[in-house]
Parts: sequence; structure tokens; C-alpha cells
Amino acid sequence: MEALIAYSGRRFARPRYYANAHERDEVEILLVPMAMHDARVAGTDIDREGFRIVRHESAVKDFADREEVARIHPGEIEELVRRETGADRVVVSSPGLLRFSERSGKAGSLNNSMPARFAHIDISDATAAAFAGRSAGGRPYARCCHYNVWRAISAPPQDVPLAFCDARTLAAADLIAADAVFDEPGKPEWSFEGLVIAHNPAHRWFHFPDMRADEAVLFKTNDSDPARAHSVPHVAFDLPGAPEDAPPRVSIEMRAIAFWDA
Repeated sequence: MEALIAYSGRRFARPRYYANAHERDEVEILLVPMAMHDARVAGTDIDREGFRIVRHESAVKDFADREEVARIHPGEIEELVRRETGADRVVVSSPGLLRFSERSGKAGSLNNSMPARFAHIDISDATAAAFAGRSAGGRPYARCCHYNVWRAISAPPQDVPLAFCDARTLAAADLIAADAVFDEPGKPEWSFEGLVIAHNPAHRWFHFPDMRADEAVLFKTNDSDPARAHSVPHVAFDLPGAPEDAPPRVSIEMRAIAFWDA
């Protein structure tokens, strides 16, 4: 299968993108057709390609209920990441982010609820180190890894699934430092350094078709161990040939930082 991947050009020396006001984005978008591989068939590993799918039954009944998610889901994610990685400590570093495909009519209805429409890595090395230092609580560690846990909570097939790039196919020259700006209404704007991705024909893209609510994709956004997959570019893309009556994608994303003790 071939799909269009939205890469970043180099028109802007320092791209900026916003959680909500995308009309203010300063990112040059270049749509490039790329082969899209079925990750279920290929089989992927969290420390090789940088992502894998896991079975995970959540006790949350309604992911739209922020109080229920806040009460139940962080503990579930902490346990999941520790089980899948062998980390000594896991800190869930953000509340769940609900996102909706545009066909739902709900994209943008909540803070940071639009699909991520250009290839990116959430955090740079500098941001990863700062976040880890803040979450470590002063305790030393030998290794730190930042993970996202992404779950489709709408029925398959997803019309706008998430694609993941094999971390081994990424070159340093593909990474463009950018400002990720958080502009929640009624609150002061703040930002940190993320990365957008320039096209490289060597990139190998994967997706997990027909995800169910009892599955989640665990993927890396930064790993301090240079011997393992470092970070995974990812992007929402339109599924070629998706049925017209496919349910609009709804997903929830959780972020966690794992520590291995010194």
C-alpha cells in the first residue's frame, strides 16, 4: 500500500506549530507518497524499530469522561509501560489526549484534539532531558526513555490511522528543530522544542490496521541508551481505500517516562 506522508520542508528556519490554532503554524508541508507496511505482518520491536502493539484491556468505560480517565488510566499506563519495558520506575507525564479525525466534526472541539497531520517527534533531546530531570525527583538513573501509548477507541477500520517510522531509517539530517506551542484557551501560551521531519526516501513507514480498543501501540519519543531505537517519527494519514462509512477515528494518547535505576 502507498500513502501520502506529510513531511516538513525547510522554508522556515525554525518551524512553529500550535496545539489548537493551526492557522498560525509555520511549517512547510510537503506531501510525499511512501510505501506503507503492515506492522502486524512485519512484527516490530520496541528497541529495534521503536514501536510495538500490545494487548491492553482498560477498566475505563468512557474515555470521554476526563475524571474517570484521570482516576483510572494513569495507573494502568504506568503498569503497562513497566511490564513491557522492565523499567524500575514509570511516571505518567500528561493527562490523556483525545483526538478526532476531521470527519467526526469534533476535531478541535477539545484542547489539542486535532490529528497530528505532519511527521514529527514530540520532543527533542534537550526537551527530553529537561522533562526527565523534572520527573526523576532528584533520584539518579542509568537510563531514561520517553514513551507514548496510543489507542484507537473508535471501531475499525480507522479512517485516519497513525503511521510510525522505523527509527533505524532516520538520519540526523532529517530532524528539524521546531517550537511546539500550547495555546489552550484562557491559559498563557507555553512551548518546548520538538522536531519535525524532512523527507528521506530511506524512511520505512508502518501502521497497525484495524486497531481495537483492547490494543495499544507503545512507541518511543526519546531513549537515552544509544544502543537502542532512539525516537520514532509519527503522523496521522488518510487510509487509502477507507470505506466511506468507516467510523471517524477517535483515539487517546498517554505519555510516560520510564527510569532504570543507576
